[in-house]
Order: sequence, then structure tokens, then C-alpha cells
Amino acid sequence: MWFFFASLTAFFEACKDATGKQSLKTLDEYSVLFSFMAVGVVLMLPILWFSGGIPTLEPNFWWALLIGGGLNILAFTLYVRAIKIADLSLTVPLVTLTPLFLLITSPIIVNERPTLADALGAILLVVGSYVLNITPTISSQANLSNPYQNGARKKFWAPLLSMVQNPGSRLMLCVAFIWSITSNFDKIGVVNSSPLFWAMSLFTLIAGGMVPFVFWRKPSAGLKPLLCQWRLLTTTGGFNAIAITFQMLALTMAPVAQVIAVKRMSALLSVLFGHFIFREKGLRARLLGASIMVSGVVMMSLR
Repeated sequence: MWFFFASLTAFFEACKDATGKQSLKTLDEYSVLFSFMAVGVVLMLPILWFSGGIPTLEPNFWWALLIGGGLNILAFTLYVRAIKIADLSLTVPLVTLTPLFLLITSPIIVNERPTLADALGAILLVVGSYVLNITPTISSQANLSNPYQNGARKKFWAPLLSMVQNPGSRLMLCVAFIWSITSNFDKIGVVNSSPLFWAMSLFTLIAGGMVPFVFWRKPSAGLKPLLCQWRLLTTTGGFNAIAITFQMLALTMAPVAQVIAVKRMSALLSVLFGHFIFREKGLRARLLGASIMVSGVVMMSLR
């Protein structure tokens, strides 16, 4: 059951990224992040009401929300910025490095020990990310030089150079590391409250963190830019709410590293969405890389 929930998380996560990138064509990352988090809270309120209301909150809930929520404000801001300035199919798959970092952070924070299958799966995820960058297409917005010029294509470190030179990739690497920490606090938060209430609390905190950037940075604009894109932003918020709810449910049934690993299957869908919706190049290499990642996901889910 946890694998089913985590797989649904991956699907709706990819849908959220695709619709979010579309809205970023006319809005800044702060407005988009505020909107789909706020929409998520509104959509989950009736569900929380009919499912029993606010659960009993254990003491660990509050410090998990404070630390995890604060880090998530930073991570989500970097995430949305990354998919705005670079290809969806190049940046989103890099988040699959999160399970690698989780092999270090999970034992420290929630005392979950990785198995040999986890370690082998994480290696495959890293290799897949490497393959994804063999023939990268740098977004025209980034306006970067091709790291494969002057014969560098044949060098082993060329894909790594691509990640270093692409600002969107650099941001996603930071996101992957931060989420390896916050995923553990998600586990603590869910155990000390409920999956739905934790998700709502997290969304509320992130949306609140964006308020100064949205309304105080450009006070003259107000809500007008958001209202012009309300359909797309509502759709993005709906996908995000569904994805995070399934993720929190899965976290109550399985170790953090496994749930997040399956969630990262969204990388495969992001490659396809990037190619067919946004006309991004390099489909063959990126599909190969994503397929290697899926192999890593299967490896990590075996018990």
C-alpha cells in the first residue's frame, strides 16, 4: 500500500511541476509558490474537517514544524526558481539525489538504518542523474555556453561540468540536500499529528513565508497578477495538495528513504512532460537516465 501511495505522489508531483512551469512564464517564483501552497490549504480544509478535525498534537510536532517548515520555505523557493530558469527534464531529475543524502541524514535524525539494497539503489539514482546530463539542453533563459564544446564531450567529467555551469541544476542540487533533511522532519511531524494535518501545517507555513515577497515587494500589483492566472494556479495547487497528502500517508507505512525514492519516479514523467509539452531536447539520453533512476527506485523498494 505504501508503494501505491508513493507512486501516486510521483505522478501528481510531475503534474504539479509541469503546470507550475507553465505559470512561471508570466509570474515570479514567489507568487507561484504562494498560490499553489495557499490553494492546497484551502482544498485540504474540508477533507480535514470530515476526517475528524485537528488531531492530538504531541510535543515533537512543534519543533518539527519550526525546523522542517523553515527549511522547506528555502527549498521550495529554490525549486520553483530552478524550473523557471532551466529545462524541466534537466533540473527535476536531479532531485533524485535526495535518497543518497537520506542514507546519511535518516540514521542521524530518525534512526532509520539503510540496507544494502538502499545503498545500491542510491548508486543507480546517481548514475541516472549523470546520464541525464550527457547531452543537456541548456535553457535559453540561462544563456549559458555549451560545456561540451572544444572536445569536452568525450571527457568523463563533462556531465558534472554541465551541472556546475547550469544555475538551475545548481539550485536543484541544493534542494536535494535540503529535502534529505526535511523528509525526516516530515516523518516526525506525521507521527506526532496526522498526515493531512501535517501537510496543511507545512503548506500554511510556506505560504506565510512567501507573503512578504508577494505583497510587500510589489505592493502596487496586489492580487491582480495572481487572479489573471487563477485557473492554472488552482490546478497546480490541487496537484500539489494531492501529491503531498499521498506522501504523508506513505511515510506512516514505510521508511523515509523508500518513500522519497519512489516519489522521485516523477523524474521520468518530468522528462516526458518536458519534451512533449515544452519541446525540450535530449529526450533519448534523459529517458535513459530516468530509466536507470527507476531501476534504483525498484532496488530501494525491495525488502
